[in-house]
Amino acid sequence: MSGNREIHLASRPQGWPTADNFRLVSTEVPSPGPGQIVVRNQFMSVDPYMRGRMNDVKSYVPPFALDAPLDGGAIGEVVAGEADGIRVGDTVLHGLGWREYALLDGRSARRVDPDVAPVSAYLSVLGMTGLTAYAGLLDVAAMRPGETVFISGAAGAVGSMVGQIAKLKGAGRVVGSAGSPAKVKRLTALGFDAAFDYHDGPVRDALKAAAPDGVDVYFDNVGGEHLEAAIGAMNLHGRAAICGMIAQYNSAEPPAAPRNLALVIGKRLTLRGFLVGDHGGLRDQFVTEVGGWLREGRLSYDETIVDGIENAPEAFLGLLRGENLGKMLVRL
Repeated sequence: MSGNREIHLASRPQGWPTADNFRLVSTEVPSPGPGQIVVRNQFMSVDPYMRGRMNDVKSYVPPFALDAPLDGGAIGEVVAGEADGIRVGDTVLHGLGWREYALLDGRSARRVDPDVAPVSAYLSVLGMTGLTAYAGLLDVAAMRPGETVFISGAAGAVGSMVGQIAKLKGAGRVVGSAGSPAKVKRLTALGFDAAFDYHDGPVRDALKAAAPDGVDVYFDNVGGEHLEAAIGAMNLHGRAAICGMIAQYNSAEPPAAPRNLALVIGKRLTLRGFLVGDHGGLRDQFVTEVGGWLREGRLSYDETIVDGIENAPEAFLGLLRGENLGKMLVRL
């Protein structure tokens, strides 16, 4: 433990973030106090929601502080300290990423078994990502067998899980949008019935061709044009789980609302935003069911891994540019 490196937020982005908004800082490895542990992080997550926390605005989570390390999901090995149920050598999941060594209260770490799955999986398919897909599709949108499901940003970490879970739960048709021909090809390999590259033309037209009988469930990761197209395509009593709106996260101007919101009335649609933290009660059910699918080889997941804490900002920027397939992770 010769030293620690962290990524600090150097300035607040105006529009699209750049490398200048981040700073690599060298610090001492922290020492634990009573009930605390020091974790040598092995993997950390970068996620779209982090862009919102870079703005100094009131939201459901506090903004990142300037000249301080960012935070987010991470997993690693306990190298010092002791807490109830956690010892040196254990692998733990926690919320202090963006640094090589994390000091935290043992109560804020969750011990996991590295022999059950690769440790990175606890940040993706078996972690917040997987639970977001599971809860959003089955609880928030209440998908029923035989229904048609449309997922925007479907080649990302959450979207790719939503599509596969929908098929495993009996969806009649699953359609996804993605940002490149390679991603469209991957969605087809994952079992999607249809997929399209949203760069090829209006989303409305592509969705109509892919789901000619309309959409019953929409899982939104993108917002904007995708949300407008989904509203137009949704059948009576359709439901939308609004997970994210990455299309507008870096916009300096307020986005134009979908121009067809009045259709929500006549179609009796439900558009419901959600946060994964509200669905912790599903965790045991989720782990049991998804873990079973993984063991049986019925569920696949993709990871895009960038090496080195110094490259964490570029991994985050790459995520916003859509350069990831599946979950974007940084290996420390």
